[in-house]
Amino acid sequence: MQSPATLSRRFLTGTTPTPTLLHHPNPTSLRSRPTTVRMALREDGPSIAVVGVTGAVGQEFLSVLSDRSFPYRSIKMLASKRSAGKKYTFEDNEYVVEELTGESFKGVDIALFSAGGSISKEFGSVAVECGTVVVDNSSAFRMVDDVKLGNGALVANPNCSTIICLMAATPLHRRAKVLRMVVSTYQAASGAGAAAMEELELQTREVLEGKRPTCNIFKQQYAFNLFSHNAPVLPNGYNEEEMKLVKETRKIWNDKDVKVTATCIRVPVMRAHAESVNLQFASPLDENEAKDILKKAPGVVVIDDRASNRFPTPLEVSNKDDVAVGRIRQDESQDGNHGSVNHKQTVRLDIFVCGDQIRKGAALNAVQIAEMLL
Repeated sequence: MQSPATLSRRFLTGTTPTPTLLHHPNPTSLRSRPTTVRMALREDGPSIAVVGVTGAVGQEFLSVLSDRSFPYRSIKMLASKRSAGKKYTFEDNEYVVEELTGESFKGVDIALFSAGGSISKEFGSVAVECGTVVVDNSSAFRMVDDVKLGNGALVANPNCSTIICLMAATPLHRRAKVLRMVVSTYQAASGAGAAAMEELELQTREVLEGKRPTCNIFKQQYAFNLFSHNAPVLPNGYNEEEMKLVKETRKIWNDKDVKVTATCIRVPVMRAHAESVNLQFASPLDENEAKDILKKAPGVVVIDDRASNRFPTPLEVSNKDDVAVGRIRQDESQDGNHGSVNHKQTVRLDIFVCGDQIRKGAALNAVQIAEMLL
């Protein structure tokens, strides 16, 4: 098992790439979940805990752990006092949800957190002091330069929109260095949790039946509508979701000078985000070379059929591991496709990316980080 403290520092400083899946041999198809469960319960595996197990991402943690045959000798299912006592069947064994307390992490090797930033701040350090390696899916620690370590470690999983964007942008960045990135996101209900997904379904039925839509999660109609992301708006006019993309990109790429701007929008889609990305490069990179790079990139599948007008869609990537990319083309808004930075000519490309927010944007990426600890 790798040193968790070393791995934590590498992730937190952005010097380790976001974990990805091995590239699927057929670039025109997306990887689906396995059709059979492979049992991974074994005595030599680590003990694991899932914090926030009753939520959308918590449930996806269980699915991903099973699909990937993640080895474990025991698993704890942790949630709020309100959810304690619920029962879940996982790989043919029944488990009772336990209330999350300061005593929950004794004897736990790896804890997967997805219960919100406040819970992570309260219990993340408690788990670390128990010797547990924490992989946290909240925003609580993503921009912390140096997390205090006990006998374990804490690793922050990037935000979902950042993961999906950078799965496609990073291979191109490594080849030609991105100087500026402009991102527009079209984000699904799943990003706001299971309750938001349920409300979107409820609102859709209500609107079709001519009823007044129930607006408890977003405070406005979501079905048959779209609106600016519901994250708080900051004094600079950006919302928190947009600034996560800006700051996390710089950290993951270890490049404080890369220019990033984003506009994040909620759309009435159930569980997969889509993103339009404009990339300005320091070195020449044409669309054909970009397509070849992306076809070889781990965890990425290219869907770019201009003749059939077939490109990535949220529906096609839902419940899939890979991020899909298409609409790969030169930016024609610049004369001769050249912009300039510091009086030097640069090249721009446009791409369109789709990824399952719950899976690759959260649970899968966190489990892949945990796999690097084995």
